[in-house]
Amino acid sequence: MQRFLFPRWVNPFLGLVAVAIATGAVFAGAMGGLLTDPVTLNIGYQPTQPVPFSHAIHAGQLKMDCRYCHNTVFDAAHAAVPPTATCINCHSPANDQGVSALAAVHAESPKLAPVHESWETGRSVAWKRVHNLPEFVYFNHAAHVNSGVSCKSCHGRIDQMEVVYQHEELSMAWCIECHRNPEPHLRPTEFVTKLDWEFESEEAQAAFAKQWREEHSIHPQVHCAVCHR
Repeated sequence: MQRFLFPRWVNPFLGLVAVAIATGAVFAGAMGGLLTDPVTLNIGYQPTQPVPFSHAIHAGQLKMDCRYCHNTVFDAAHAAVPPTATCINCHSPANDQGVSALAAVHAESPKLAPVHESWETGRSVAWKRVHNLPEFVYFNHAAHVNSGVSCKSCHGRIDQMEVVYQHEELSMAWCIECHRNPEPHLRPTEFVTKLDWEFESEEAQAAFAKQWREEHSIHPQVHCAVCHR
């Protein structure tokens, strides 16, 4: 029986395959590092807004509820960006009655010029979204806050931020981790927007979360179709 011999081109071909495998491994490692790097995931992202709005003053010092500006958060998938009319309720130069002393002092501030111009022209202020998920990701604010997930869990202590920045990585792994263990993020719905509210102890929080999940049938899914529709 004649012995089979591989063609001569097989040896260099195997070399090319080895190089391709090594290159693929390096590429996969690099991409994995980039996709999990805090900079890539936008932690700390802090765009410059057209108006220097301070959440530390409004939500922190003045104790304004998040829902005054983001009034759809309990009813819709998206948290509404407040229209100029919401700002004008307090910051109208023509309205010096029924507003706080702080608002009255700042009504004529040049920093508010874009707001007043927006009100006069009818063109919206070009606010820049800070927390912006990819188009292929579906997230429903109403489903989360009505289940007792605080704004703080995703956005951090907004009431302490002079300039809002992205506090969490908002990655798929980060979301799945919460869906698998939602208990630490649950609280009574009346305290969802009260960012400085806390349980008196970890035991009290754990007991509440267990009962809350049973009463409201909170069983977060981790199936791909939940977020990628």
